[in-house]
Amino acid sequence: MPAARESLLDVAFAALEGRPWPRVKMAEVAAAAGVSRQTLYNEFGSKEGLARALVRREADAYLSGVERALSGSPGAAGPRERLAAAAVWTVRSATENPLVRAVLTGCWNDRLPTSVTSVTSVRTASPGPLPAPGELLGQARDRAVRLLAGDWPPGAVELPLACEAVARLALSYVVAPAPAADVARMVRTVLA
Repeated sequence: MPAARESLLDVAFAALEGRPWPRVKMAEVAAAAGVSRQTLYNEFGSKEGLARALVRREADAYLSGVERALSGSPGAAGPRERLAAAAVWTVRSATENPLVRAVLTGCWNDRLPTSVTSVTSVRTASPGPLPAPGELLGQARDRAVRLLAGDWPPGAVELPLACEAVARLALSYVVAPAPAADVARMVRTVLA
């Protein structure tokens, strides 16, 4: 059922782009995904379960993007450039995806599913509660520390401190929008 699950999540995300979550109908999601409504309910349990799985997927995709930016090609891009790339990814991701922005900031609006943090769905791809904004930022920071540990220059500011500062700097650009490229320049300046 993984293909049907992903298809249902894709359709739900597309529906969310067109109208507020309260107006997204389960029957329409099932029909657009080419499955029965019962299959949708079997997979997610409820509309809230679908919302929770959708938010979890988008949060996980954000973290995967952070890892891609940090992994880069170590020989071609130094650790500071890779941190700058992760900051740019954070700003762009939150700008383009309202669910990522909501999970990173904790600011949900009436167009988005608002009860996802208290819902326990029947089945989830990633068990456990959705991360709070500080936890998601901490997960991004921890991945940065892990992926940059071998490349961090001796004598530079402590790697965990640098990763925390960059994650928080990127979040400030999410909350007070500015061009994503500006965050890369700022990261390079702060870490120089």
